[in-house]
Amino acid sequence: MKDADRPLTPEGAVKLRPVMARARAMGVEPAVILTSPYRRARETAQVAAGALRCNGNLVDCRALVPDSSPEAVWEEIRVHKKERQLMLVGHEPLLSSVYAYLLGSGSVQIDVKKGSLGRVDVDRFTGAPRGILRWLIYPKLVTEVGG
Repeated sequence: MKDADRPLTPEGAVKLRPVMARARAMGVEPAVILTSPYRRARETAQVAAGALRCNGNLVDCRALVPDSSPEAVWEEIRVHKKERQLMLVGHEPLLSSVYAYLLGSGSVQIDVKKGSLGRVDVDRFTGAPRGILRWLIYPKLVTEVGG
């Protein structure tokens, strides 16, 4: 089976639930979810859309495939800059590189676990980004702390 055709595993879907519940409690309500067109990412985006009341506004985004670049993702973010909240669903190692790029430092290392969700605030959309990491949650953290 090609990587692009692999489904989200049942275990992966279960691990997403507490993360999405925590995100909903923190006021996460994305207007748009940009998702890699790979099957498991799209299925993850569908779970997130349902849990976070996103009204199914999912947009397939080639910039989020595994061999893309943080710069390509930044260009897609800029296309949607008027949205109040934007969610990205993609793959590693791209997502950790995107976090570093959005924070203005390609050398920072972010440990992005499967099923994690983070918030980066960006205050300008011209030039290179200089965002602020507000939080990063992942399944094991949420379940160990008690959801």
